[in-house]
Amino acid sequence: MFLRVEPEVEERFPGIGALKVEVEGVRVEGRNPEVERLKEETVRRVRGRYDLLSLKEVRAIRAYRDFMWRLGIDPTKTRPSAEALIRRILMGKPFPTINTLVDLYNVVSVRFLISIGAFDLDRLEGEPLLRFAREGEEFLGIGMERPLRLGGEVVVADGRKVVAIYPYRDSELTKVTEGTGRVLFLLCGVPGIERETLRKAGEELERLVREHCGVKG
Repeated sequence: MFLRVEPEVEERFPGIGALKVEVEGVRVEGRNPEVERLKEETVRRVRGRYDLLSLKEVRAIRAYRDFMWRLGIDPTKTRPSAEALIRRILMGKPFPTINTLVDLYNVVSVRFLISIGAFDLDRLEGEPLLRFAREGEEFLGIGMERPLRLGGEVVVADGRKVVAIYPYRDSELTKVTEGTGRVLFLLCGVPGIERETLRKAGEELERLVREHCGVKG
Protein backbone atom coordinates (compact mmCIF):
# COMPACT_ATOMS: atom_id res chain seq x y z
CA MET A 1 0.00 0.00 0.00
CA PHE A 2 1.27 3.46 -0.86
CA LEU A 3 1.31 6.49 1.41
CA ARG A 4 -1.46 9.01 0.90
CA VAL A 5 -0.20 12.06 -1.04
CA GLU A 6 -1.54 15.60 -0.85
CA PRO A 7 -2.90 16.54 -4.32
CA GLU A 8 -0.69 19.63 -4.50
CA VAL A 9 2.42 17.49 -4.06
CA GLU A 10 1.29 14.97 -6.67
CA GLU A 11 0.52 17.78 -9.11
CA ARG A 12 3.98 19.30 -8.76
CA PHE A 13 5.84 15.95 -8.73
CA PRO A 14 3.98 13.41 -10.88
CA GLY A 15 5.15 9.91 -10.04
CA ILE A 16 6.07 10.63 -6.43
CA GLY A 17 5.01 7.92 -3.98
CA ALA A 18 6.15 5.98 -0.93
CA LEU A 19 5.44 2.30 -0.37
CA LYS A 20 4.42 1.41 3.18
CA VAL A 21 5.68 -1.80 4.78
CA GLU A 22 4.59 -2.54 8.35
CA VAL A 23 6.15 -5.28 10.46
CA GLU A 24 5.06 -6.15 13.99
CA GLY A 25 6.76 -8.23 16.66
CA VAL A 26 10.30 -7.19 15.77
CA ARG A 27 13.22 -7.68 18.13
CA VAL A 28 15.90 -5.07 17.58
CA GLU A 29 19.49 -5.73 18.69
CA GLY A 30 22.62 -3.65 18.61
CA ARG A 31 24.17 -6.07 16.15
CA ASN A 32 24.25 -9.75 15.24
CA PRO A 33 26.60 -11.88 13.12
CA GLU A 34 24.09 -12.67 10.36
CA VAL A 35 23.35 -9.00 9.70
CA GLU A 36 27.07 -8.24 9.78
CA ARG A 37 27.60 -10.84 7.05
CA LEU A 38 24.89 -9.24 4.93
CA LYS A 39 26.62 -5.89 5.32
CA GLU A 40 29.98 -7.35 4.31
CA GLU A 41 28.40 -8.92 1.22
CA THR A 42 26.80 -5.59 0.33
CA VAL A 43 30.15 -3.82 0.64
CA ARG A 44 31.72 -6.32 -1.78
CA ARG A 45 28.89 -5.79 -4.29
CA VAL A 46 29.21 -2.02 -4.14
CA ARG A 47 32.97 -2.02 -4.64
CA GLY A 48 32.64 -4.39 -7.59
CA ARG A 49 29.87 -2.42 -9.30
CA TYR A 50 30.32 1.33 -8.74
CA ASP A 51 33.00 3.99 -8.67
CA LEU A 52 32.95 7.50 -7.24
CA LEU A 53 33.46 9.21 -10.60
CA SER A 54 30.42 7.79 -12.38
CA LEU A 55 28.07 7.14 -9.44
CA LYS A 56 26.07 10.33 -9.93
CA GLU A 57 25.13 9.21 -13.45
CA VAL A 58 23.47 5.97 -12.30
CA ARG A 59 19.80 6.33 -13.27
CA ALA A 60 18.26 5.93 -9.81
CA ILE A 61 20.87 8.14 -8.15
CA ARG A 62 20.21 10.78 -10.78
CA ALA A 63 16.44 10.62 -10.14
CA TYR A 64 16.90 11.45 -6.45
CA ARG A 65 19.43 14.15 -7.22
CA ASP A 66 17.11 15.79 -9.74
CA PHE A 67 14.24 15.69 -7.26
CA MET A 68 16.31 17.36 -4.57
CA TRP A 69 17.50 20.08 -6.96
CA ARG A 70 13.83 20.80 -7.71
CA LEU A 71 13.26 21.22 -3.97
CA GLY A 72 16.11 23.71 -3.77
CA ILE A 73 18.37 21.25 -1.91
CA ASP A 74 21.94 20.78 -3.15
CA PRO A 75 22.41 16.97 -3.34
CA THR A 76 26.19 17.36 -3.36
CA LYS A 77 25.90 18.68 0.22
CA THR A 78 22.82 16.84 1.46
CA ARG A 79 23.07 13.52 -0.33
CA PRO A 80 20.22 11.07 -0.96
CA SER A 81 20.61 8.20 1.52
CA ALA A 82 21.54 5.40 -0.90
CA GLU A 83 24.15 7.58 -2.59
CA ALA A 84 25.58 8.66 0.76
CA LEU A 85 25.94 5.03 1.87
CA ILE A 86 27.55 3.95 -1.41
CA ARG A 87 29.98 6.86 -1.35
CA ARG A 88 30.92 5.97 2.20
CA ILE A 89 31.72 2.41 1.11
CA LEU A 90 33.68 3.48 -1.97
CA MET A 91 35.75 5.84 0.19
CA GLY A 92 36.84 2.85 2.28
CA LYS A 93 34.76 3.65 5.35
CA PRO A 94 32.90 0.86 7.18
CA PHE A 95 29.23 0.18 6.60
CA PRO A 96 27.49 2.06 9.45
CA THR A 97 26.25 0.08 12.43
CA ILE A 98 23.20 1.54 14.21
CA ASN A 99 21.08 -1.46 15.16
CA THR A 100 19.95 -4.58 13.31
CA LEU A 101 16.74 -3.00 12.00
CA VAL A 102 18.37 0.16 10.67
CA ASP A 103 21.32 -1.81 9.29
CA LEU A 104 18.95 -4.08 7.34
CA TYR A 105 17.05 -1.26 5.71
CA ASN A 106 20.37 0.40 4.85
CA VAL A 107 21.40 -2.85 3.12
CA VAL A 108 18.19 -2.82 1.07
CA SER A 109 18.60 0.90 0.33
CA VAL A 110 22.05 0.26 -1.16
CA ARG A 111 21.03 -2.85 -3.10
CA PHE A 112 17.99 -1.20 -4.72
CA LEU A 113 19.36 2.38 -4.82
CA ILE A 114 16.32 3.84 -3.07
CA SER A 115 15.76 5.99 0.00
CA ILE A 116 14.07 4.27 2.94
CA GLY A 117 12.70 5.75 6.15
CA ALA A 118 11.69 3.89 9.30
CA PHE A 119 9.33 4.88 12.09
CA ASP A 120 8.34 3.37 15.42
CA LEU A 121 4.61 2.77 14.88
CA ASP A 122 3.88 3.30 18.57
CA ARG A 123 5.22 6.86 18.30
CA LEU A 124 3.07 7.82 15.31
CA GLU A 125 -0.22 9.60 15.91
CA GLY A 126 -2.66 9.07 13.07
CA GLU A 127 -2.22 8.09 9.44
CA PRO A 128 0.93 9.52 7.80
CA LEU A 129 0.54 11.84 4.82
CA LEU A 130 2.99 13.14 2.21
CA ARG A 131 2.45 16.90 1.99
CA PHE A 132 4.08 20.31 1.86
CA ALA A 133 5.29 21.68 5.19
CA ARG A 134 3.29 24.55 6.59
CA GLU A 135 5.05 27.82 7.35
CA GLY A 136 6.56 27.73 10.83
CA GLU A 137 6.20 23.99 11.47
CA GLU A 138 9.09 22.52 13.42
CA PHE A 139 11.06 19.36 12.75
CA LEU A 140 13.70 17.68 14.92
CA GLY A 141 15.75 15.31 12.77
CA ILE A 142 17.74 12.37 14.08
CA GLY A 143 20.88 13.65 15.76
CA MET A 144 19.85 17.31 15.63
CA GLU A 145 20.27 19.44 18.76
CA ARG A 146 17.49 21.89 17.92
CA PRO A 147 14.51 21.78 15.56
CA LEU A 148 14.33 23.33 12.12
CA ARG A 149 11.56 25.76 11.22
CA LEU A 150 9.96 24.62 7.98
CA GLY A 151 7.97 26.13 5.17
CA GLY A 152 7.29 24.55 1.79
CA GLU A 153 9.41 21.40 2.05
CA VAL A 154 7.96 18.01 1.07
CA VAL A 155 7.41 16.19 4.36
CA VAL A 156 5.78 13.16 5.90
CA ALA A 157 3.46 14.11 8.75
CA ASP A 158 1.23 12.14 11.06
CA GLY A 159 -1.85 13.67 12.66
CA ARG A 160 0.16 15.98 14.92
CA LYS A 161 3.74 16.47 13.71
CA VAL A 162 6.26 16.26 10.88
CA VAL A 163 8.08 12.92 11.08
CA ALA A 164 10.37 13.19 8.03
CA ILE A 165 11.71 15.61 5.45
CA TYR A 166 11.17 13.61 2.28
CA PRO A 167 13.13 11.63 1.19
CA TYR A 168 16.29 12.05 3.26
CA ARG A 169 15.82 12.78 7.00
CA ASP A 170 13.67 11.09 9.66
CA SER A 171 12.53 12.48 13.00
CA GLU A 172 14.22 11.95 16.34
CA LEU A 173 10.74 11.62 17.84
CA THR A 174 9.74 8.53 15.86
CA LYS A 175 13.07 6.82 15.16
CA VAL A 176 13.45 3.07 15.62
CA THR A 177 15.46 1.90 18.63
CA GLU A 178 16.23 -1.33 20.41
CA GLY A 179 12.90 -0.84 22.18
CA THR A 180 10.88 -0.77 18.95
CA GLY A 181 8.37 -3.59 18.53
CA ARG A 182 6.31 -2.33 15.59
CA VAL A 183 7.87 -0.56 12.63
CA LEU A 184 6.65 1.31 9.58
CA PHE A 185 9.05 1.48 6.65
CA LEU A 186 8.58 4.00 3.86
CA LEU A 187 10.29 3.13 0.59
CA CYS A 188 10.53 6.59 -0.90
CA GLY A 189 9.89 6.95 -4.59
CA VAL A 190 10.48 10.10 -6.61
CA PRO A 191 9.81 10.85 -10.29
CA GLY A 192 11.92 8.42 -12.31
CA ILE A 193 11.80 5.56 -9.77
CA GLU A 194 9.46 2.79 -10.87
CA ARG A 195 6.91 1.53 -8.38
CA GLU A 196 7.84 -2.03 -9.25
CA THR A 197 11.32 -1.31 -7.91
CA LEU A 198 9.79 -0.12 -4.64
CA ARG A 199 7.63 -3.25 -4.42
CA LYS A 200 10.58 -5.59 -4.99
CA ALA A 201 12.64 -3.70 -2.43
CA GLY A 202 9.74 -3.82 0.02
CA GLU A 203 9.42 -7.58 -0.35
CA GLU A 204 13.14 -8.04 0.24
CA LEU A 205 13.13 -5.71 3.23
CA GLU A 206 10.20 -7.46 4.89
CA ARG A 207 11.82 -10.86 4.29
CA LEU A 208 15.11 -9.79 5.84
CA VAL A 209 13.48 -8.14 8.85
CA ARG A 210 11.34 -11.19 9.53
CA GLU A 211 14.36 -13.45 9.17
CA HIS A 212 16.85 -11.47 11.25
CA CYS A 213 14.76 -9.48 13.74
CA GLY A 214 12.99 -12.29 15.52
CA VAL A 215 9.56 -11.97 13.90
CA LYS A 216 7.42 -15.06 14.51
CA GLY A 217 4.90 -16.34 11.98
